[in-house]
Amino acid sequence: MQTRSKRHTHHTKISLLSLFFLLLLLPTTNTAAAAVTIGGGVSVGIGNAGTGGVWIGGGVTSQNPNPPAGSTLDAAYSALQAWKSAISADPSGVLATWVGQNVCSYKGIFCKQQSPSSSSTPTVTGIDLNRANLQGTLVTELSLLTDLTLLHLNSNRFRGAVPETFRDLISLQELDLSNNQFSGQFPSSVLYIPNLVYLDLRFNSFSGPIPDALFDKRLDAIFLNNNQFDGEIPDNLGNSPASVINLGYNKFTGQIPLSLGFMNSRLKEILFLNNQLTGCVPEGIGLFSQMQVFDVSFNSLMGHLPDTVACLNEIEVLNLAHNELSGSLPELVCSLRSLVNLTVAYNFFSGFSQECAKLFVRNVGFDFESNCIPGRDMQRPQPECSLVPGGGLSCLRIPAAQPLVCGSILGRVGSGADRQVRPGPGSGSSSSP
Repeated sequence: MQTRSKRHTHHTKISLLSLFFLLLLLPTTNTAAAAVTIGGGVSVGIGNAGTGGVWIGGGVTSQNPNPPAGSTLDAAYSALQAWKSAISADPSGVLATWVGQNVCSYKGIFCKQQSPSSSSTPTVTGIDLNRANLQGTLVTELSLLTDLTLLHLNSNRFRGAVPETFRDLISLQELDLSNNQFSGQFPSSVLYIPNLVYLDLRFNSFSGPIPDALFDKRLDAIFLNNNQFDGEIPDNLGNSPASVINLGYNKFTGQIPLSLGFMNSRLKEILFLNNQLTGCVPEGIGLFSQMQVFDVSFNSLMGHLPDTVACLNEIEVLNLAHNELSGSLPELVCSLRSLVNLTVAYNFFSGFSQECAKLFVRNVGFDFESNCIPGRDMQRPQPECSLVPGGGLSCLRIPAAQPLVCGSILGRVGSGADRQVRPGPGSGSSSSP
């Protein structure tokens, strides 16, 4: 529950700040005039940016209700009308405002006018239809919105596939398709969007493997959880510069890639929960001094927990529950200063130290139910503990210094945090697969 709360909190922060983030990233003119913002989309509005230029739209009458016709707005009108025709249910009446050539007055559509001059032509740069409960499909004509920087469609009933033409959304930075009914393979078109930094596909029905090229993109946040993705997690996971990755609640098999230890040191949250992963917890996990959430629960991981976990100085949620891990829980793990919740239930741990017992005094959530710890309540029956899974599993541990010096892990695990994993066949640069 702590992990889900943490994940939800992070996503909420991004959702609330997304349009401010958009304002910071959009190109601006060299004007001393303060920005004028008018809006109020379906779920969030746009506040004063102070970055120059004029925001109009969102279904509220703007200062320029009849912007001049231009090729960009003509194309936007064609795209949005084609999309409107593909939407079969609109219980909130959002599309009732999608009438006439002035697309900047449509509810949920936001434009940016690069100059305060009333004669300048605005462009469609944001679509926010979160929680509009629309039902329908996405259309290829949306690729005409080449100035679009933000597309938020979470919590609707869109279905089908993501059009291949989405690769033409060259300005797009945030794509949120979460909590819909999309299906099919991973939408490969998103791999070609050069400026994408935030990708959210969670709570859909996507299936099949995820492409190696995903982790070569310059994405800061990747949410693929609660789908039907399967196969092994690509070996080049370590190439990703993301600070948040959620692969939970899928059907991934195989091991956690060893390249995890060579990821960007800014990684704060990584979640593998509820998959079918096997093998060991990589020793490289100890490289992430800023990590706050690490969740591998409900898999089939075996072997001993690496001592390097004790280097996760900022970890708040560490969830190892429902695996087949064994050995003694390292004392240094229980000494981590930022711990809020440590869950090791339903494993085969054989003991823990007095330092772990102090977690209760520190008001740290500590769940060790159904292990093999002598003298403790709610443990596995002895016959189960005599047959510890993965007893012969070699996790290729590198002997730690005594005492463990976290700063020395880089020298033991690899050549440095900048090490890159060579992409597999078919992968490419950050701008194209």
